[in-house]
Parts: sequence; C-alpha cells; structure tokens
Amino acid sequence: MTSAALFLFDVASWSAWRQWFSARSTVIAEHGTRIAFIIIVLIAFEVVFRRIVSRLLLRAVARAARVRQEDPLAVQRRADTLAATLHWGFGIFLLFLGAGLLLAEVGLNVSALIAGVGVVGIALGLGAQTLVRDVLNGMFILIEDQYGVGDLVTVAGATGTVVEINPRRTVLRDGDGNVHSIPNSSITVAVNRTPSLRRLHVTIDAPFHDLERAVQIANELGSALLETFGADMLVTPSVAAQTAVSETVVRLDVIGDIRPAARWGVEAEYRRRLKLRFAEERMRVTLVGISAQATGN
Repeated sequence: MTSAALFLFDVASWSAWRQWFSARSTVIAEHGTRIAFIIIVLIAFEVVFRRIVSRLLLRAVARAARVRQEDPLAVQRRADTLAATLHWGFGIFLLFLGAGLLLAEVGLNVSALIAGVGVVGIALGLGAQTLVRDVLNGMFILIEDQYGVGDLVTVAGATGTVVEINPRRTVLRDGDGNVHSIPNSSITVAVNRTPSLRRLHVTIDAPFHDLERAVQIANELGSALLETFGADMLVTPSVAAQTAVSETVVRLDVIGDIRPAARWGVEAEYRRRLKLRFAEERMRVTLVGISAQATGN
C-alpha cells in the first residue's frame, strides 16, 4: 500500500489499522504535522475572531449609545450578549470545519459523512423550526437594538421591564412582579416605552401680553434644575414651541430629557417651581394638567 493510500478507514479489513500505525515515520510525521497545523489555525481564527468582533461590537454599540445617551452598563451588557451569540455561531462553524479537515486528513470519506449528516440535519431542522425562528428574530432584535435590559417594553401582549434578553427569548418583569418568558419568534411588534419616559414635557398657557416673560421664566427655571438634578439631566428643559390657542392665549411647550428613573420627580419639581414663580409674578398662567391657575392675589 502506498503512502497516499495509508488511511484509517479506507479499507475493508482491520489490517489497515496496523498498516497505518506501522507506516514509515516520515508519513506519520507528515500526518501529525498537518493535523497540528489545522488545529493551530482553527484556534488562531477563534482567538482573532473573538477579539476583533468584541471590539467592533463594543465600539458600534457605544457609538449608538452616545447618540441616545444610554447607560454605559446597559451598553456593555448588550455588546456582550451580541458578542457571545456571534462567538457561539462562529465556534460551531469552526467545529464542523475542523472536524471535516481532520477526518479528511486521516482518510475518512467526508463526502459520505456530509451526506449522512445532511439527512439528519434536515430531520432536525424540520423539528426545530421554532427554535431557528427564535434565534433569527432574537439576533435581529439585538442587532437593531429594538430594546435592551432595563427598558420598559410591550411585546407579545405583555408589558414590563426587560430583565434578560438573548437570541432565544426575552424575559420581562411586570408591575406586579410576575416574570414573563417570551420566545423571540412570537414577538412581531415591540413597543419600547423607555424613550418616552426620558422626555419631560410641560405645557403652559400664557396670556399674549405676558408671553416674553413667561418664556424667560420657563427657561430660567429649566436651567435652575441643573443645580438640583444635574446628574439626572440629559437635556435642559426649555421652551421648544409656541402655539396660538386663541387671540389672547399662547401655548408654550417646554421640552427636556431626564433619566427615566428620575423623570417624574424632576417634572413634579419643575411644575411646582413654575406655579410658585408665576404666582409670585402675579401672572395669569395655566399649567396644562394642573387644574389650579398660578394666579396672584
């Protein structure tokens, strides 16, 4: 038997074992060198992929988070989840690739093996269609950043705070403390309510003759909030729009961005300060949503 035919299983008798192991040392060394080279290359690919993908994902997610002014911890968590998912997929690919190369090196008929595995794969695929849809949908949710851990969302008829998200499922905790485990394949529409929780929006109806003073007070008090809630302020509240309600009344929309956890406290304090200040200035100004007018004596 020539060296080219020294394979492990490519013969009909067990004598092939003895022939393969008793082959000349150069042939064995040649096989060992190739196998070692294949293993080293696969490990190098895995290491390089992990480092490059982790860095690229973290940079991309961090860049998007800076624009959205998100919590750095949530950014890191989302990047880690994406990286772990891609590492898992790439690891499976390398495993099959390495197994094929090593088996081909020792002489196994890889073509027949692939055909057999293909038949089994089809059978498993038919039985695991839901799992495949879960993973694909979960990947798109993570990549598109539809929502993340800590966000208040409504998905598949359930509303709650996201406590875990991975390629297979999303876990929510609702206001009563109930935990909802939702397969990603069942999520067709996702409503992320967290961005609206960051928005401070106060509407003021001011008389036309006091319009300039009302705008000035609203902006001054919005800037003054920085002294009290500086760590929670993302965008300082200020008058963003003016709309005529009638011939004598103009509606002012004060807009600002606050961290979701502090939104209600900051807005309540801002309304309180506006009411007191307008009363002090003896201005007939109405804060929409508050029945009493800020009217002086």
